[in-house]
Amino acid sequence: MTTGEALARAFADEWGRVVAALVRTTGDWSLAEDAAQEAFATAATAWERDGVPRRPGAWLTTVARNRALDRLRRGAVERSVLATRAAGMTEGGEVDPIEPDDVPDDRLRLIFTCCHPALGLEARVALTLRTLCGLSVEEIAHALGASEAATAKRLVRAKQKIQRAGIPYRVPSGAALPERLGAVLAVLYLLFTEGYAPSGGEAVVRPDLAAEAIRLTEVLARLMPDEPEVLALLALERFQDSRRDARTGPDGALVPLEEQDRSRWSAPSIAAGEAALAAAERLAARPGFQLRQARIAALHARARTTGRPDRAAIAAEYAALRSLSASPHLALAHAVAVGLADGPDAGLALLDGLPDAPLGAALPAARADLLRRADRRAEAAESYRRALGAVRSGPERAFLERRLRETGG
Repeated sequence: MTTGEALARAFADEWGRVVAALVRTTGDWSLAEDAAQEAFATAATAWERDGVPRRPGAWLTTVARNRALDRLRRGAVERSVLATRAAGMTEGGEVDPIEPDDVPDDRLRLIFTCCHPALGLEARVALTLRTLCGLSVEEIAHALGASEAATAKRLVRAKQKIQRAGIPYRVPSGAALPERLGAVLAVLYLLFTEGYAPSGGEAVVRPDLAAEAIRLTEVLARLMPDEPEVLALLALERFQDSRRDARTGPDGALVPLEEQDRSRWSAPSIAAGEAALAAAERLAARPGFQLRQARIAALHARARTTGRPDRAAIAAEYAALRSLSASPHLALAHAVAVGLADGPDAGLALLDGLPDAPLGAALPAARADLLRRADRRAEAAESYRRALGAVRSGPERAFLERRLRETGG
């Protein structure tokens, strides 16, 4: 493994851990991110010279803590405010014991702190994706369907509000726990999605990121065992993760769902998804947003043995989901599902009413696929060209280029 590959792997695995540990010890979100960035920059040189350490995460955390301590020593204002918190930090990177919360995981504490009700929903999601996952402002803006400038301002304001309001860094208890649940579930699913289908870069999947989202969802399910939406999200992630290996062909290219080798879908992951879904169904008084999404994922997963998903049932679940959310991404998914169930023209009619701006390459790509199915090749080629002008992911670009060639474009 090259130094560059080791750094990329460490970033995916350790960024959230390093930042979360520094937020706990310093209480300063910006300082935590800056020190983590400096640690990774230092690693680029040190690992090339000395080799990759046996425990990259511990190395990065130690360096980041030392950088944070240096910053505190140099800053008179920060020293006066944060001296007590910094007192436990040593040159060796050790930290004095801290009273544990109910869930001994800094990253889960970080998620719940980011999802405090004093912050707007998009600010909660953006802040967690930045601090926990290390996503860039551009990647977060793409995930939220917002501009980069607006996303950057939202991140700054959110950090300032947490520090001014003294929002505690812990997993809440009692009545405070359920009121933050919706935002936490949104964050966990976006984290999973960024691992399962990265919004940028050259990787078809980032399995460690997806696994981390599943692990945190499992922790949350143990914390809230009677909450059906948590179990439904766990089911959704398990169903989708079952297809992870099949999303990549022998040449490393992206393989769309209908072309995947179903024998490569993970039967244990599907079984785990079915168990979580059944538990969620037993607990739910009425289907919530996550439960309906899990039902859709289950209908796809069952095609491993049936050979074909129930497309009419999938379209019906999407229609029900639209009554719970006005998301343009959800409207796009519904249109595609209708196009597969009732014919391409039915789906295209629904796509025509959707706005371009928040959907990026997804809208012209979906339109191109339905036009291809309708054998309207020239129009499909034009839509593929439009999608290629907006796509950010290398594997998606290669897939769209392949489809464009197939249409004769």
